[in-house]
Amino acid sequence: MKKQAVAAGFVLFSFMLPTKASAVSFDRLYVFGDSLSDTGNIYNATGKTYPASPPNFDGRFSDGPIWIDYLGDQLGLKPTLLTTIPSTPPTQGINFAFGGASSGLDNAVVPNQNLPGVLKQVLGFAGTLQANNQTADPDALYTLWGGANDFFFLNPEDSKTPISNISLALNTLVGVGAKNILVFNLPDLGQLPAAKINGRNPTTLSKSTSEFNLGLAQTVNALNKNPNLNIISIDTYSLFNQASALGFTNVTESCLSRPDICKPGDNKFLVWDGFHPTTDAHKVIADTALAAIEAKSVPEPSINLGILALSAFGAVGVLKRQQKRSAVRVIDAQFPHITVKN
Repeated sequence: MKKQAVAAGFVLFSFMLPTKASAVSFDRLYVFGDSLSDTGNIYNATGKTYPASPPNFDGRFSDGPIWIDYLGDQLGLKPTLLTTIPSTPPTQGINFAFGGASSGLDNAVVPNQNLPGVLKQVLGFAGTLQANNQTADPDALYTLWGGANDFFFLNPEDSKTPISNISLALNTLVGVGAKNILVFNLPDLGQLPAAKINGRNPTTLSKSTSEFNLGLAQTVNALNKNPNLNIISIDTYSLFNQASALGFTNVTESCLSRPDICKPGDNKFLVWDGFHPTTDAHKVIADTALAAIEAKSVPEPSINLGILALSAFGAVGVLKRQQKRSAVRVIDAQFPHITVKN
């Protein structure tokens, strides 16, 4: 991609760590969400059958790395998949996201299999901390993105439930001590190729998307009145609506629907499979997220910060955050494997 929202950064040098181009530093990365953020949890839980890989890339719902892969590389962090704990102890954070996750407690695509929805992911994380008399690592970055599966697979007209669930998840993270939280709204679901199949109504999906985004923005704005919080909004709605200006030449069809011209990993499609972005689009999302993080300094408890009005294409001011030297909190509890019988 030549036309991308590329974040400006500093080169940080360390005698102990590899060089990373980033103006900020976090010690861990915790990810909560659905297929847009899942790097392999649902793939592991279903015996590596869903999503089919290939054509999908290594258990991801795309043709290549997704935004959290790209952002993690920029930050020098690779979260451990929840489904690989305890065999792989988490050292740089945990990815709790599951493909198909609803905004609430269950999975909207693979229900009744003990696969956590977005809210349940957060509640489980918070419960583990509380059981061990711990608080969330204030030097970590937390990401929250969900809600689309409620509209596609549960009730396309009910925006109140996903607003309530994601807002509760966000408030729960704040309640256990999370300070730096990246929150994503939804792209216009009515404009995605999947909105036009299986009897779905694009107009209804667009209306519900707008209602959801408005409700989420109100929650974020209220929390951002707290000067000790660093909640950063990523406007994927605007980002997708201006995809053509970023060089995507096909924003109406999915790449997989056009095998004659679809070239995985090297194409100009915005959408991969009808629902999910291509890896090129994920790269733009990651660049936008990094720019947003660098545009807003990470607050110390004594520093007052105003509310950041972020546009995906706004001017980005880069502020360098002081590296913190406080001890890293470690979650002691063991996380169970989650399996699904095929």
